[in-house]
Amino acid sequence: MLKPELFDVVDAEDIVLRSAERSVVHREQLMHRAVHVFVFNAAGQLYLQRRSLNKDSAPGKWVSSCSGHVDSGEDYDAAAPRELAEEIGLIEHGGLERIFKVSPCKQTGQEFVWVYRCRSEGPFILDLDEVSDGQWIDLDKLNAWIEESPRDFAWSFTYLWEKYCAL
Repeated sequence: MLKPELFDVVDAEDIVLRSAERSVVHREQLMHRAVHVFVFNAAGQLYLQRRSLNKDSAPGKWVSSCSGHVDSGEDYDAAAPRELAEEIGLIEHGGLERIFKVSPCKQTGQEFVWVYRCRSEGPFILDLDEVSDGQWIDLDKLNAWIEESPRDFAWSFTYLWEKYCAL
């Protein structure tokens, strides 16, 4: 039997209050932590992943190169490389750079999110339980796609991408 995933429940200042099971955190919409990573190649393209249809939130939607929860007892800087390795098999990258942090809101599913970026050319090894597809995309094409078909993307991604583009 699999151990349940535990997340740290945090307050409005991102201070840990306690840990709770993933299902409880999501059902009760408790504030918790996550990371998103934007992976860019030398041509300046962004790698997007398409979430597996098995996912409990935003199944089949296009999202950040990699994203995931910060496990209980883990910090953001440990979660980002772990998620890169788990989801897209990326271990060697040009170094993770913290870009910005957002506070919990509807778009992030009540998550504090640190957004990181790094450089890599791939290739990637996708965890098919998490990711069904992936692609490099030019930023102009991505912005046009979001404008034309916003429902192809998870809310969290479009929210974070808009903030990234405003930097």
